[in-house]
Amino acid sequence: MRLEHDVNVNIPERWISIVAGSAMAAYGLARRRVSGMALAGLGSAIVWRGVSGHCQLYQVLGVSTNGRETADDDRQVSVPYGKGIRVEKSVTVNAPPERLYAFWRNFENLPHFMDHLEMVHVIDSKRSQWRTKGPAGIKAEWEAEIINEVPNELIGWRSVDGSNVHNAGSVHFKPSARGTEVRVVLRYDPPGGVLGAAFAKLFGEDPGHQVKEELRRFKQLVETGEIASCALRSPPSAAPISISTTATSPR
Repeated sequence: MRLEHDVNVNIPERWISIVAGSAMAAYGLARRRVSGMALAGLGSAIVWRGVSGHCQLYQVLGVSTNGRETADDDRQVSVPYGKGIRVEKSVTVNAPPERLYAFWRNFENLPHFMDHLEMVHVIDSKRSQWRTKGPAGIKAEWEAEIINEVPNELIGWRSVDGSNVHNAGSVHFKPSARGTEVRVVLRYDPPGGVLGAAFAKLFGEDPGHQVKEELRRFKQLVETGEIASCALRSPPSAAPISISTTATSPR
């Protein structure tokens, strides 16, 4: 049985896949030709998509129409599950949760290792202004608010109503034998929806790979105090980046 977190196709779509796939397979078998066998094989794959609830193409694109998520996710991420692109990545950092939490709590630190972020300006203890660079140099700006917070364990945020880019995210800090596991969950509606996300990937803007690389740079920055010169925005001769870990206390 496929695990619940692997199910990325909703119930109505699964029934349509089963019915349409069965009809396609039956028609292909009735033809009794090579082309018919190929059609029957395709129909069987569509039936399996409906039975298992898993679509490989959706997985590649980071898309789900399942619409199911835990209550924990509901509190941490605001973009509807079936309507956005979801990315989840983690890394283990050799540092205590308290230090990593304090680093993330000051969102102005994030552009130091997130290449797609041009600027984050903290407005107050809950709100911040974000500006990012998207595919083909397109820029976007929005205001975000913290919606869930557990000191040294979790920070959850989302864009406020009226933003031109609907997005949300959470970062989790879990102690481990080698330090702290840092898990990032991002969900967003890209301009152009799913097709926009697929188009962006053609130009190297794969959000999953991007987040993985950014976490790698975050680990390097925390553990060594600097990022390899090839990843720095400033010239290699510049002084090492000084990172602020001052966190605004939640109200």
